[in-house]
Amino acid sequence: MRVIGLTGSVGMGKSVTARLFAEAGVPVHDADAAVHRLYEGEAVAPVEAAFPGVTVDGRIDRGRLAPRVIDDPEALRRLEAIVHPLVRREEEAFLARARADGARVAVLDIPLLFETGGDARVDFVVVVSAPADIQRARVLRRPGMTEAKLAALLAKQLPDSEKRKRADFIVDSSGGFDFARSQVRAILRAVANREPRRRAGSGEVH
Repeated sequence: MRVIGLTGSVGMGKSVTARLFAEAGVPVHDADAAVHRLYEGEAVAPVEAAFPGVTVDGRIDRGRLAPRVIDDPEALRRLEAIVHPLVRREEEAFLARARADGARVAVLDIPLLFETGGDARVDFVVVVSAPADIQRARVLRRPGMTEAKLAALLAKQLPDSEKRKRADFIVDSSGGFDFARSQVRAILRAVANREPRRRAGSGEVH
């Protein structure tokens, strides 16, 4: 089974691309959705213990948690040390189910794939990208988004240009759904016939 790591900076269209992979019959694991589930379940007790007062009605309230970690790198590291292993466990269980079901390809949708070293555990990396002006317009249309918030988000992410350099495949999301869909289908055809490089011990991307 080929494992694709899907990533892309904020506003690039990664979530839509993930849906296109799912539409093509590929199982997709959404890391963000996994965190949401964990904040309503297994992560509640350890996160509340580390950051007292962030639980509301038995769930982690992101509105309370975010100010505790957003400008505190040490606090963020403590949170990640709790959450990341739980997400990895969900991811591993997802891949085991996909293999058992006979899937030829599975997708791990991970926003910070490169930033967290996740590219080392997938066979191919797909980066979703679009011109900077399109990205900016998309993000600023979101409720409550400001230029300052966008700048803060981008500061935490590897630049799009660097992601593109490190990608095995790039989906250009600027041309609409049909264009993106055709690219996803081409990628699936390509990975079926290409030897995985990352797990073979090569970090080189051609």
